[in-house]
Amino acid sequence: MDTENSAETSGTTTVRTIAERREFTWRTVFYGFTLSRRRDHRREEDGEPVFIDWHHPWLFIMSVGTMILSAADAFLTLQLLERGMIEANPFMAKAMEYGTGVFAASKMTMTAAGILTLVFLAKAHVFNRFRTGLFMTLFFSSYLCLICYELVNLMELA
Repeated sequence: MDTENSAETSGTTTVRTIAERREFTWRTVFYGFTLSRRRDHRREEDGEPVFIDWHHPWLFIMSVGTMILSAADAFLTLQLLERGMIEANPFMAKAMEYGTGVFAASKMTMTAAGILTLVFLAKAHVFNRFRTGLFMTLFFSSYLCLICYELVNLMELA
């Protein structure tokens, strides 16, 4: 989208065409991912930034991995429930009363909301000791252990 600006300088009119700089392109995505400007604090006295434009790729891997493991957990939970196991989580047990669609949707929604919150606050410190981003690794590892537990139970019941 081009716009025209006209400026009058000493009796003559100059017409300039300015390209729309807010236009979305894949170059914008690549530049924002690799060369974003807000990675660190701007001034020394600012301390460590909490909200930044760029996050470490490890956080992306943990986020996507946790969502994939959450989907696998939902699938394996439904398989185990068909074979006679019970849902230990009271919130998910209540969601199961409304059907598998509600169960899966609420599980994915709660997991996604938690991940978005942790990514948004990834540089914040909890109890002035631990970065919030550390919890992503903890949740990913917990989901991995849960999947292993469910697979072992599924093999025993088969």
